[in-house]
Amino acid sequence: MALSEILTALALVLVIEGLLPFASPGRYRQMVAQIVGMSDNNIRTVGLVVIVIGLVLLYIVRS
Repeated sequence: MALSEILTALALVLVIEGLLPFASPGRYRQMVAQIVGMSDNNIRTVGLVVIVIGLVLLYIVRS
């Protein structure tokens, strides 16, 4: 994998991560407050689900 592909992926992640706080800062603040109230296990589960979805999507796009 070329360094340019990794940097492109990182750039896209940053753009996507910035969309919600830019478009709706109040909703973003509420969401962060809800995340703070979650247990570590719940946060890990959400993270795992997001990773799996990302890997499946990557597999579909790359095949």
